Amino acid sequence: MSTQPTYKTLLVDLKDRVCVVTLNRPRRKNAFNHDMYIEVASVLRWAAKNDDIMCLVLTGAGDFYSSGNDLSVFSSMAPDDLQKSLRDARDMLVDFVGSFIDFPKILIAALNGPALGIAATTLGLCDLVYAVESATINTPFMELGQSPEGCSSLTFPLLMGFHNATKMLLLGRKFSAKEASKAGLVTSVVSAENLMTKVFKVANKFAAHPPNGLMHSKRLIREEWIPRLHATNQRECDRLVERWGSDECMNAIAQWMMKAAEKRRKRKQKARL
Repeated sequence: MSTQPTYKTLLVDLKDRVCVVTLNRPRRKNAFNHDMYIEVASVLRWAAKNDDIMCLVLTGAGDFYSSGNDLSVFSSMAPDDLQKSLRDARDMLVDFVGSFIDFPKILIAALNGPALGIAATTLGLCDLVYAVESATINTPFMELGQSPEGCSSLTFPLLMGFHNATKMLLLGRKFSAKEASKAGLVTSVVSAENLMTKVFKVANKFAAHPPNGLMHSKRLIREEWIPRLHATNQRECDRLVERWGSDECMNAIAQWMMKAAEKRRKRKQKARL
């Protein structure tokens, strides 16, 4: 048994061969910063090698699953070496998504609240997705001048069909949990108070199976798709480097951040009344 790791941005709990990983930046709505990208990839690879784990559950602290990429990282990039910063971000994203693609055991997402951006796109790489009734799924890439990530340009059309994938990825349509379930991205919608009970019940069923038979069977289901997923991940990340470095994207992100700051200002002003 390997030593259970500790992280800055994650909570990790292991019981009865089920590992629960909680995205733990609730003040930032569990937005992915550099540390969280690195740590999620790390914990997936640790769990993959740990014989005491057969199922991993991803969920979020607070009322969000995750608000996606922490856009403040763009403002912290050194302007004198922007291209290197963008290439490093690309490599980190390739590795992060790759850890989902290669995870050999059962991976379940438990959406305790909204999932945006990278938190939404990687749902297509999970084996099962459970969501509370109030959860929403949104990929506002076009509004940000970006492009799809997390292999969603492949997985979303496969899971939801081209029309629903177009609505989510290109129109930026926000899907409710029930809409996402009907479309095929979410496995089941449950009440907030029953989310983890339901997820643990399913996870424990997986964990009770003979481990090698389970992993070999998952491999058979996904084996033909793994090379395509890795190739898609590479193409998406290559395109994102171009998008991130464009004036169009930078201006869109700046406008987004200004709108978000104004919304926060109005909320604070309203709270004082």
